[in-house]
Amino acid sequence: MHSSRLYFIDAVRAFAILMMLQGHFIDTLLDPIYRDTTNVLFNIWSYFRGVTAPTFFTISGLVFMYLLLKAKEKGSDKARIRKGLYRGLLLLFIGYTLRVDFYGWFQGRFYTYFLVIDVLQCIGLSLILMVGLYYVFKANTYILSVVLVIIGCVIFVTEPLYRTILLPDTPLILANYITKENGSVFTIIPWFGYTAFGAFFATVFFRHVHRRAFKALTIFTFFVVGLLLIFSSSWLLHKLGRFTGETLFDAAADYNYLFSRLGDVLVLFGLFYAFEHFFKRSIITRIGEKTLSIYTFHFIIIFGSYTGIGLKHFYYKALDPYQAVLGALAFILVVVVISFYYAKTNTFLYNLFLKVVDRIKQ
Repeated sequence: MHSSRLYFIDAVRAFAILMMLQGHFIDTLLDPIYRDTTNVLFNIWSYFRGVTAPTFFTISGLVFMYLLLKAKEKGSDKARIRKGLYRGLLLLFIGYTLRVDFYGWFQGRFYTYFLVIDVLQCIGLSLILMVGLYYVFKANTYILSVVLVIIGCVIFVTEPLYRTILLPDTPLILANYITKENGSVFTIIPWFGYTAFGAFFATVFFRHVHRRAFKALTIFTFFVVGLLLIFSSSWLLHKLGRFTGETLFDAAADYNYLFSRLGDVLVLFGLFYAFEHFFKRSIITRIGEKTLSIYTFHFIIIFGSYTGIGLKHFYYKALDPYQAVLGALAFILVVVVISFYYAKTNTFLYNLFLKVVDRIKQ
């Protein structure tokens, strides 16, 4: 039986959610006159902010598939599948409700804005898709690994084909998962690609984490492959384009943010895995266990979900850099404290959702 707990996973999740908090705060409230692309500090902030979403999706796939495989090893994967499906549906539900204008609804004003897709809906749907892939290929994790890598690569390489896709004749609730034309922040493609790669890493960890040299080799691989993706993936795509004569590779290389960002994620994984010892049973790992609560509270406070009143309504693009940085630090502290104070929020929501689903099934 594999017994190694991957503490670095929760540390990475904590990093991703904290980066998301400060990113949303500063991006929403910083005055545009300070968005100076010639400023080194602003460019560093902007670059690392771009790492947040790829990290979040990749680590979500890793965590979910790793837990599924561990459950399969113990003979309890049916319960984990059920929990995973309900978790996915819960994320979809919360994702939609966070954008509902209840005040407007009470006044008879109904807008389609709540149908736009954000990170929670994408992760929720990704988890449901992961359950399907696991169910089909669970008999052979090696085949599952190959399928996950193929899915990730295909989604990333074909990004130019759906980058500006329009679906005018598709119902809005479905179209918003594919196109950003109607205001969706995230779409299932290409972001499911990161989840697929994360799930692939989970299959590797599950099979080999108990081996003596695995950690050192994995850290080395994360750094090497990550740096190659950052600095050489565009070159490789152009090479493939010339070798195959397929212009799609060149189009992907010319706007290659997907593979390069995956490289950033791998380097980040390597760093956190290398220093995993320092994160064991720390406040960082505890933060990583509460990402849903933190995300929900931060959305309510900044964007005014449910109440219609948030920081955005009072300070939208009104802060200078010093106010934005200090405000972001205070905001992070407040949200984390609230999330820890309401420690049972995730469990309460999940159990309530299970009761509703079970009642419907009856």
